[in-house]
Amino acid sequence: MNQFDFNIVSSDCGARAGVLAAPHGDIETPCFMPVGTRATVKTLSPRDLAEAGAQVVLANAYHLFFRPGTATVASLGGLHAFMSWDGPLLTDSGGYQVFSLGPAARVFAGGVEFKSVYDGARHFFTPELSVRVQEQLGADIIMCLDECPPAQAGPGELQRAVQRTAAWAARCRKEQQRQDQMLMGIVQGGTNEKLRRESAERILEIGFGGYAIGGLSVGEERSAMLEALVLTAGLLPADRPRYFMGLGDPAGILAAISAGVDMFDCVLPTRLARHGSAFTASGRLNLRGAVFARQDGPLDAGCRCYACQNFSRAYIRHLVTQKELLGLQLLSLHNVTFLLDLTRKARQAIIQGRFQDFMKSAPAEY
Repeated sequence: MNQFDFNIVSSDCGARAGVLAAPHGDIETPCFMPVGTRATVKTLSPRDLAEAGAQVVLANAYHLFFRPGTATVASLGGLHAFMSWDGPLLTDSGGYQVFSLGPAARVFAGGVEFKSVYDGARHFFTPELSVRVQEQLGADIIMCLDECPPAQAGPGELQRAVQRTAAWAARCRKEQQRQDQMLMGIVQGGTNEKLRRESAERILEIGFGGYAIGGLSVGEERSAMLEALVLTAGLLPADRPRYFMGLGDPAGILAAISAGVDMFDCVLPTRLARHGSAFTASGRLNLRGAVFARQDGPLDAGCRCYACQNFSRAYIRHLVTQKELLGLQLLSLHNVTFLLDLTRKARQAIIQGRFQDFMKSAPAEY
């Protein structure tokens, strides 16, 4: 396969199993991508991630721009060498982080002005700067700078975000110099069908190696999110990878796979770990509960992770309640492995033509 070719090897009931060729290795889809915001997935080493089956790891251009600085990362061999990860990497443009600042960020046609969370200084992020930063970092897949409005945004705000996202995408495309990185365009529009269609049309007109579904899973009603997801996925080219940004709950991932989405990322698995919670096939566990104090079994009997193969629920609860770092590490490893395995099993079911049965057997909630 040539660099960034995307081949669909099987499809079943709208779900797709594919292979994306990237400079640092092929990516089998559907896949979950653990988030290493500051060039590290919290508490997990690259070896942990590789053993868990991670194919792609995310890092964030906004945070690395400030600490340690993109020039520093570039001088040390780029992001792969810096974080000692030899598989594919994806960097987010920083758009979501900037816009999560809310009123502290001021949006202009040229870019966005905001106050750094690190030193309080004012900065101005442009589409061109975002691309240059990501090119210096050197990830396999990079993202356009977009405007991600909040779930409660009105039609006027959503319309302006769609227009800016398209204008900025064109500037990102023009700025891109490196051909060994795939630049992905992002579709916005909230849960508004008309704006979703308009955004997809404008982003497709520019043309990108892959397409991301943005502006969802940001606080809107679940039913509205799923409706917009299905609509947007159907508007995107069948021969290019589709990426749902910021989706990490198991039921949501399976719904997106059934709509033909290929790639997912979210901080949820490690965030839940920090709150003492674990994914399981029968539902989410809160290990702080006294009911687990004497339970000898693993977090999930069907899980292959190091935590489940070696430690009891009672022991992990002990670690959590005593605020021991090992508890955070074991829960993070388990939750990340759970989502990696979920997408791997979904892929196998698609290839074997039994995805519908796989979906029926999956719990409605985790």
